[in-house]
Amino acid sequence: MKHIKIAAGLAHVSYARIADRVLEAIDGGVDYIHSDAADMYDLKNMQLMGGPQIISGLREVTDKHIECHIYTIECDRLFVEKLAKAGCTMLIVPAEHFIGAPLAYLINYCREFGMKIGLTVGCYTPLCFVDESINDIDRLQIVTHGVDETDGQDNWGWRKSAVDLVQRARKLIDEKNPRCELAIDGGLRHDNMDPLIACNPDVIILSSAIFKDPDGIKAGVQKCRKAIDEAAAKYGLE
Repeated sequence: MKHIKIAAGLAHVSYARIADRVLEAIDGGVDYIHSDAADMYDLKNMQLMGGPQIISGLREVTDKHIECHIYTIECDRLFVEKLAKAGCTMLIVPAEHFIGAPLAYLINYCREFGMKIGLTVGCYTPLCFVDESINDIDRLQIVTHGVDETDGQDNWGWRKSAVDLVQRARKLIDEKNPRCELAIDGGLRHDNMDPLIACNPDVIILSSAIFKDPDGIKAGVQKCRKAIDEAAAKYGLE
């Protein structure tokens, strides 16, 4: 049975004791740490702060893969270098903002500093934004959350069009770059993931499902792990 990785997304973590919270998630069995960041161009209401400072602090307590998912319209060599020095292992940027020469430079910067590179297909962004770059990236991340089933804060649902999008992303990866990870991110919880797991992702980013679980962080991870493994077995994923 395929082991689909769980990435603990820090968008909904308490920063007061972030290292302790992350260690609880690791103890629960997460595979990756997913640090969301923003520069105030996008997601102005969230004001995420998961850049080099947060990553360097977490690197002191874990050797797990730590990725930085930044919502931005530009990213320079200096920021990539700072992330690498902090111990980041993958930079993920929005596909709708990084196309053409700017993306080529960014891929080269990440390779120069020994980091992997991923592209996010955001809400209602066409998959065709990655047609030309799919061969050279390490992660294709599909944002699956919707705009209807949400309280605008901790609890989001995923939009029904996401299933078709993830299926097409899986096909694109399998045909052009099988080493690229397919990740899904947004509105996913232990009780609603089944139709998207059927699409055969490699990584699932979970935030509120872990850090806001009423039974605690470790329990949240374990509920999700159980649901993922049961679905992977159900659909015969290898």
